[in-house]
Amino acid sequence: MKELFKRFEDMMSAVTFAEAGEFETAREIVKGRQKVLLTLTGRESDRKSFKYALNICKRIGAVLEVLYISKGEDILQMLRQFQDELRREGIAYEIFQKSGCIKEAIIHHTEKRSDIQFVVVESSDALNMECKKDDRELSKAWEGLKCPLVLVSEART
Repeated sequence: MKELFKRFEDMMSAVTFAEAGEFETAREIVKGRQKVLLTLTGRESDRKSFKYALNICKRIGAVLEVLYISKGEDILQMLRQFQDELRREGIAYEIFQKSGCIKEAIIHHTEKRSDIQFVVVESSDALNMECKKDDRELSKAWEGLKCPLVLVSEART
C-alpha cells in the first residue's frame, strides 16, 4: 500500500511539473528513481566499492541496493557501518541477502529491472565463490547482465 501511495504522489508531482512547462522534470519523475546495485563479497576491500557506489548515488540521486552473499559476522558488522553512513548522507537503500554464486545472484537480481543503472562489485577471486566451473569465466558469466558492470579493484603498491 505504501508503494502505491508513493507512486500516486510521484504522478501528482509529475502532473504539477508538466502543467508548469517542466516536461523533462515530469518525465524523470514518471520514469522512477535510478538505482545502483552494490555487491559485497565480505572482504575488507568492499569498503572501496561501497565508497564508489555511495559517491555515484550522491551524484545522480540514486537509491543504493546492496546485495550480499556472505553470512559471517564480519559482513553484518560492515553492513551496519554502511547503513549508518547511508543514513548520514541521506541515501535511500535496500539490502538483499542471496546465497550461491555471486555472478548468478547479480544476473538474477538485475535481469528484469530497468531501474538499475549499473552494478558495482569488487574485482577479485571472491567473485568465483560458490560458482560452478562453467560460470568462472568472466566473459561468459556476465553475458546475461542487462546493465553496465563497474569492477572496483584494490590498488596494489
